[in-house]
Amino acid sequence: MSVLVGYNTRLVVTGMSGASGAFHTKQAIEYGTNVVAGVTPGKGGAKVAGLEQVPMFDTVEESVKLHGANAAVVYVPPPFAADSILECAAAGLPLIVAITEGIPVRDMVRVKYVLERDYPGTVLIGPNCPGVITPGQCKIGIMPGYIHKPGGVGVVSRSGTLTYEIVHQLTTLGIGQSTAIGIGGDPVKGTDFIDAIKWFAEDPGTSSIFMIGEIGGDSEERAAQFIKDNVKKPVGAFIGGLTAPPGKRMGHAGAIISGGKGAASDKIAALKEAGISVAPTPAEMGTTLAKLIA
Repeated sequence: MSVLVGYNTRLVVTGMSGASGAFHTKQAIEYGTNVVAGVTPGKGGAKVAGLEQVPMFDTVEESVKLHGANAAVVYVPPPFAADSILECAAAGLPLIVAITEGIPVRDMVRVKYVLERDYPGTVLIGPNCPGVITPGQCKIGIMPGYIHKPGGVGVVSRSGTLTYEIVHQLTTLGIGQSTAIGIGGDPVKGTDFIDAIKWFAEDPGTSSIFMIGEIGGDSEERAAQFIKDNVKKPVGAFIGGLTAPPGKRMGHAGAIISGGKGAASDKIAALKEAGISVAPTPAEMGTTLAKLIA
């Protein structure tokens, strides 16, 4: 079992004609993802080098009507990415994965408002995220597919790099993953920890959960309380940025300690209080979970 993506995913790639979109579309197809269409306005009917088998359209709506797309990935440049996300939602797609980094916060505030008002059933992953992968079935995003192994650990993370690190560690230990979700580190995004943890808690194929947070905001504290109140499966965690100085942005746009909130120490304390096993260093993420589920 898995969440969000799998064998039945029919993917449309917006921005497929761009360098990044074309590269990662090829990687997705090689992994086994069913890419049914690409979209770039004004390039409908064109062929993308190396992706000649994938039809190109001017609109997402065409890809849904003609090829039954049921998920989208956004590689559109930042100035146009918000409109691309809303176009995907308007076309009726239940899942949108926005990889694009650097979308203006004001644009994402508008996207979030419109999605909540007009498309409450649409799931948005990202932006500024590595994407979603169900090992052995479907890869949507920029993560290296070969490090993943099918199994029972649900992974959710604000950090792309640390997502790859925990997955590689688990795979090396012989522990597979049900689905790995990179939610991104921007302050305004679609899916947050609680959403993903709820999916994993309800998924019969997910036997344990590992979450990776970082400084900034209070989503990790809220997730800790949710886990304490609702989740019976084993949960491990890691929080990045323990030595980060207050007031300085570290890595992601949302990774900043401000107003006396968002410190790693506070998040770690909340997780431990909720009964969650917290890895002391990135190198010990895999072994922390391994001990938990042994």
